[in-house]
Amino acid sequence: MKLVFYWKDFLSLFFPECCFGCGVALLYQEKFLCTTCLYHLPLTYFHLDSNNEPTRQLRGKCDFQNATAMLFLSKGSRVERILYQLKYNGHPEIGYFLGIKYGEVLRRTSEYADVDLVVPVPLHRKRQRKRGYNQAEYFARGLATSMSIPLDNVNLARTIETSSQTMYSRLDRYDNVEGIFDILNKETLTDKHILLVDDVLTTGATLASAASMLSGISGVRVSIATLARA
Repeated sequence: MKLVFYWKDFLSLFFPECCFGCGVALLYQEKFLCTTCLYHLPLTYFHLDSNNEPTRQLRGKCDFQNATAMLFLSKGSRVERILYQLKYNGHPEIGYFLGIKYGEVLRRTSEYADVDLVVPVPLHRKRQRKRGYNQAEYFARGLATSMSIPLDNVNLARTIETSSQTMYSRLDRYDNVEGIFDILNKETLTDKHILLVDDVLTTGATLASAASMLSGISGVRVSIATLARA
């Protein structure tokens, strides 16, 4: 066993794994994030405040029970670098890793303790084919695993491909995503408390559209969680 550790340490001298937050070489015991970045992640603690920023932002735009986000996102921050690795550099595993971490928090929070199902906000099939994966799904999978509840990545479907939200004003973004989702099998979601998951909350337009579709199903309650809050 010691030979395996020595061999891995030897390889790391030439092919070091780097921290997704700051780029420094990771130590053998570290995974995805160095100890410094992990310790200094800007946690929001929104799950402790029923009147938090995401809740106030989404109130009146869709029906939901609770809303939270794990991290604050700011320009040039380690969170922005982590999200770049997650979304654009082929490293969805960092989303799963952080989902595991946040799921440990949410399962001990009364507002999320009775969640029945985790549902990621889907990408349109063309965009997912181009990227190769749905980054929100990896964060959702981590949450579901840590909270010991099922994940449903099938029933909520994105049926209309939209242009990038960055092209639109905050108000126009809601028009851009209106009616873009559909439910494939409503019966399997009936009477469920669903945790709707996305990677980033910015204007909330996409989340509001998806939440509105889900909350229209009989007996469904929707709570919302994102990896970051811009």
